[in-house]
Amino acid sequence: MLLPRLGSHLSSRYLLSASRHRPVDVTVWRFYATTPGKRKPKEEKAEVADRWNYNTSPLLPTVVDVSKLRLVTANELEAETKPPVGVKMLVRDFIEDSLYNPNYGYFPKQATIFETNKSSFDFPALRNSIEFQEEVAKKYAGYGSDRYDGPGRQLWHTPTELFKPWYGQAIAQCVVSEYLLKYFPYEDFVIYEIGAGNGTLALNILDYLQEAHPMVYERTRYNIIEISGSLVKIQKRRLLQAHPCVKITHQSIFHWKKREPHPCYFIAMEVADNFAHDVVRYDLDTMEPLQGLVTITEQGDFDIVYTPVTDPLISSTLGIRSSLRHNPPVNRFLRDSPFLRKAYTSLPFAPNLSKEEYIPTRLLSLLQTLRNHFPRHRLLLSDFSSLPDTIPGINAPVVQTRFRNTTIPCSTLLVKQGYFDIFFPTNFEHLRDMYEYLFSNPRRSKEPESESDKENSNSRYNPLVSRSTSALGSNFFSSRYPTDRRSPLDGVASSSGLPVGERKSNVFTHAEFLETYADLSKTRLRNGENPLLDFYKNVKFLF
Repeated sequence: MLLPRLGSHLSSRYLLSASRHRPVDVTVWRFYATTPGKRKPKEEKAEVADRWNYNTSPLLPTVVDVSKLRLVTANELEAETKPPVGVKMLVRDFIEDSLYNPNYGYFPKQATIFETNKSSFDFPALRNSIEFQEEVAKKYAGYGSDRYDGPGRQLWHTPTELFKPWYGQAIAQCVVSEYLLKYFPYEDFVIYEIGAGNGTLALNILDYLQEAHPMVYERTRYNIIEISGSLVKIQKRRLLQAHPCVKITHQSIFHWKKREPHPCYFIAMEVADNFAHDVVRYDLDTMEPLQGLVTITEQGDFDIVYTPVTDPLISSTLGIRSSLRHNPPVNRFLRDSPFLRKAYTSLPFAPNLSKEEYIPTRLLSLLQTLRNHFPRHRLLLSDFSSLPDTIPGINAPVVQTRFRNTTIPCSTLLVKQGYFDIFFPTNFEHLRDMYEYLFSNPRRSKEPESESDKENSNSRYNPLVSRSTSALGSNFFSSRYPTDRRSPLDGVASSSGLPVGERKSNVFTHAEFLETYADLSKTRLRNGENPLLDFYKNVKFLF
């Protein structure tokens, strides 16, 4: 199968806005995978035009009747065995379908996580970082060459695999230190991990606890929430026999409904970058946001069209951003002055929409799930804070694939579903603000405890936690409240008997976090370099 070519010509056309009955600019990205020169049978006496690298003129708009296309979501497409045509969907649904569809998605069918098997690198024996990278290249070569006639093995690595077991031990040291300080021995040590990959991080954490903290290990309950069926099989094979305290749930975290009432640690390592985003642009006349819809015609042509925002998750994301005073990515002079906006849009060839902006709607879904179903959690999240080779746009992703042992970045989001990795940078400062905003405004509705919650509530009684429904409240003993603390949950007391909220989260660079929790002597090279600190400089932690 030939790798489809990309025709990534940016053109402009107009779509009538139903709410204002006025034309708004629409960006169109096109992708074609039709065999060049293919003709219909002779009896039809018709010819199919050559569509390779097909570019329309920006001065001659092409119109797709969006109203005739069926609106779908990624959840509705899970039963499809091949990519759909004749449909439209939000950009986040297109990304989720491309990455996670169980029948043709990138992760279930294409992705392979690099691992060094049972042996790790002998860091003290390596001369310098160049020799370390040569050793990594040898491990990659062990996977063999890619096929010549199609997309290669989609192979990528993580710090968990490169620096095992020392990286996992640093994560374990981080969470167990706080557990020993706050909850041991009155609460079980409950850990949730999403997107556990090959299970290496869980294995390293549990091995470390079993050896260094055997009493904590006896109280440990390790829960993995994994969307990939193939990875679930690998995790079960590696973990269940070695560590019976592991429970693996084959489910998307976004479909999670069970409530965890106990203190827990929620680990999300290198997964937020693959959370789907939505695309918004602002009408420069009115500064109203517009949501992006991916359209796929019956011929398999891709467009993005923009319509007024109607999606609740997009509205919530933009509303929180407004409350936090994170301004839209529009020049502040244009944003504040209708006169300047009118003058600017009147210029020849001036756009009437702002640049494409990718907003983290699925990341907000994760935070809402944590607030609603894990009210006493502590989040440890790590991912990329910046990325090279992104497609055009603000907070735009990298779209890439491997072909003939070479990683190929693309210039458009609209590519063949399932063959391309799509991953985003995370603005950790904005994520922290959004996270703390949500937890400073918790849900007020009281959800009754379900029978399944009661059955799984197997931790010991904690005399430090008030079981009374009448709580004293956060300000009962003090006229002021520390700025680095959240408002405490009703009925939860500290060891001093006073209600104290959780410490607010902070952002750390990769090096800052590992300098605090890792045993750096284990990864130091002969010349004094330490790849555990020197690599992944574009990664940050939220804890």
